[in-house]
Amino acid sequence: MAGIYIHIPFCKQACTYCNFHFSTTLNLKDDVLKAIMHELEIQKNYLQFAPIETIYFGGGTPSILSADEISRIFEHIYKLYPIDQLKECTLEANPDDLNPNYLKALRSTPINRFSIGTQSFRDADLQYMNRAHNAQEADYAIKAAQDAGFPNITIDLIYGTPGLTDADWKYNLAQVAALQIPHFSSYALTVEEGTALASNIKKKKTAPVDAEQSAGQFEILMEQAEVMGYDHYEISNLAKPGHHAVHNTNYWRGLPYLGIGPSAHSFDGKSRRWNIANNALYTKSILLNNELTYEEEKLTPTEHLNEYIMTSLRTMWGCDLQKIRNEWGDDYAKQVVESSYEFRERRWLTEQDNKLILTPAGKLFADRIAGELFVD
Repeated sequence: MAGIYIHIPFCKQACTYCNFHFSTTLNLKDDVLKAIMHELEIQKNYLQFAPIETIYFGGGTPSILSADEISRIFEHIYKLYPIDQLKECTLEANPDDLNPNYLKALRSTPINRFSIGTQSFRDADLQYMNRAHNAQEADYAIKAAQDAGFPNITIDLIYGTPGLTDADWKYNLAQVAALQIPHFSSYALTVEEGTALASNIKKKKTAPVDAEQSAGQFEILMEQAEVMGYDHYEISNLAKPGHHAVHNTNYWRGLPYLGIGPSAHSFDGKSRRWNIANNALYTKSILLNNELTYEEEKLTPTEHLNEYIMTSLRTMWGCDLQKIRNEWGDDYAKQVVESSYEFRERRWLTEQDNKLILTPAGKLFADRIAGELFVD
């Protein structure tokens, strides 16, 4: 099984915290879409004809595309790739884009899942992040999508925003349950270099992020998710049973995927590659030179193992020690086990059925723990 990710690098406006590749200028949109179609042809052998299980439109803001533009991309994929086992087709969307006419038009496409960039149900948070929508539009978009026959919805929520009290955060989480949203992703607000947020904090134009606040609200997230009946199946992802995201879960399982579009990443099981993060150069290399400009990293067995440790530990299924023995050898498995003792004593890690699994307390230190388990 494999997945295809399509990066649509355009947004109406820039969110202060975002460090993904995007442009608020649409003058290259048609050329980028032409290049995406051509890249699908150039890359058709990359996945070695593995069955495509998922297609994911990310960005940027993919909902900036018309239903016809989305349909044309799907039609091209269907001509070039084996899609008999296709299960999940996700479109990332801004709430202000999901009006009834657009939703009706999308019914004629293979899209069967929305990832709605809600971020918060509070206007103060949305204004702080410079989002293009308000809280009322977020509520409306979710209900409109459900009414239009799209029950498979996930939303994003951000915690740790300055001014977001614990009571406010519990309110946001309560809205997830009240709106009967089957899946949501939740992230701590982080300050990335080169973003408007980083600049504003440095210039003291806005309040800095409080790590203690973020940690406390992550603990509230874990507590409330259990009460609401959501599986905390990955550090940042929660779902009702049976509604885990197929596309993202396959990332954590280490399955191959093809990334199409400027800045998109691909993984074939042995190496990673990433396209140039420049719309003009991306379109020029493909449309004028008939070639793809990218960088590539071939993974050593040790690097591959360490990636497995990092991704698997983030999930509810944990890091499988028997898998490490089978694929990398007993010596590597022994090293991981020995490195885990300290965290078991702290009750940050537990071993169940030969798998190392983070405890709720350990989830607060997931990256640190994974780094200490990495093998040399």
